Amino acid sequence: MQVTVLGAGIIGVSTAWHLLQRGHEVTLVDRQPDAALETSFANAAQISVSYCEPWANKEAPLKTLKWMFSDESPLLFRPQLDWAQWRWGLQFLAQCNDKAFVRNVAQLVALGAYSHAALKDVVAETGIEYNRLERGIAHYYTDQKSFDGAADAAAVMQRFGVQRRVVTREELLAIEPALQAFGDRIVGGTYTQSDESGDARVFTQQLAALCGQRGARLLFGHDIEQLESDGREVRQVRVRDRATGLASVLKADAFVVACGSYSTPLLASVGVNVPIYPGKGYSATLPLLRPERAPSVSLLDDQMKCAVSRLGNELRVAGTIELGGFDLSLDTPLARKRCDMLVRRIEQVFPGVADTRTADEGGDPRFWCGLRPATPTNIPLIGRTRLRKLWINAGHGTLGWTHGAGSGKAIAELIHGEQPAMNFGFQGMGSYPKAAAPAGVRRLQATSRG
Repeated sequence: MQVTVLGAGIIGVSTAWHLLQRGHEVTLVDRQPDAALETSFANAAQISVSYCEPWANKEAPLKTLKWMFSDESPLLFRPQLDWAQWRWGLQFLAQCNDKAFVRNVAQLVALGAYSHAALKDVVAETGIEYNRLERGIAHYYTDQKSFDGAADAAAVMQRFGVQRRVVTREELLAIEPALQAFGDRIVGGTYTQSDESGDARVFTQQLAALCGQRGARLLFGHDIEQLESDGREVRQVRVRDRATGLASVLKADAFVVACGSYSTPLLASVGVNVPIYPGKGYSATLPLLRPERAPSVSLLDDQMKCAVSRLGNELRVAGTIELGGFDLSLDTPLARKRCDMLVRRIEQVFPGVADTRTADEGGDPRFWCGLRPATPTNIPLIGRTRLRKLWINAGHGTLGWTHGAGSGKAIAELIHGEQPAMNFGFQGMGSYPKAAAPAGVRRLQATSRG
């Protein structure tokens, strides 16, 4: 088959790779000059199978309302005159109950485990190097009440096959000695040894290059202008070369939309409506001043709801979500405040370890923001649309790097006529599997990362 994949982030490139592995002809299209230059560019760097709780839980509505009044809140809802935002918000509220929460956790864990195995297979086959650290993920708490719920949260995740364990302050400092300077503020934590971290951009760009070597047609620097449909199937897609201005038409046996948050307007142009809304997230990448004191275990900060990962001689801190449309500005007062918040936290937790000086002070904090394509359930949409030939692989929220390899493999299997070996509800392929509610789910919701 000839398959055109629209979007060259971690999701689209993984899709292209696995289609090539199954003998299909692939064209990969992206408006940027290389792969992974948008949402996959500077994320939190975590392969976080064990910390995948959905945003929607019983505590979320009240938290979201409270957080609306703080520019430094982990999740900031910025009301817009946008029906898509309000519709998404209503759908999100419908997921804030026990039954939906358990179902969504089960789906995210299933996809995460499948994806982690798929990633390991790709790395073993290709030898791609991307500042990978297989040291696990540790979640540290500075509030006793929050830590008190960690055992119940860990127990619930263990019921889904996740080996998250509660550790004392002393155990946590032994796991990651770099936390010693902040140790008097820590009351305890949780740890999962099987998780890992690495640079999603480096991995994705190298995998895209390998796709090209295996025969994929790489159309970088091409705007995706229009899907052309007769109402029953998509016949072709119109693209335009940004360098020359020349338009061309791509025909294929299948089209996969993997454009992250931009999948929504693209699909809407042919009458396919999907509940994906952009969540603006931020990161800062800081040069290390004292590498010997920097962490090698990837970390989650419960108070600030941010993630910290080491990438070679740099430290990446990422976090926060803004639900406010397709705004990608970094120079507004709000954006600067949220970026500065991340950098301040690094200096509090790891004093003197990274260069946290501002540009005015001679520092080089590389700030970034990207649009995380979120569904109300946090479960991505992987599978068919109602139009023939048109497929979707989008909506991964904050877990695109975690779920990327598996999402690409799964949709390639579906297009190839295979059934992926996991209990996951694929788009257009039937209903979601049911999951029984394990004991302690209410405590897990209360301690969720928001």
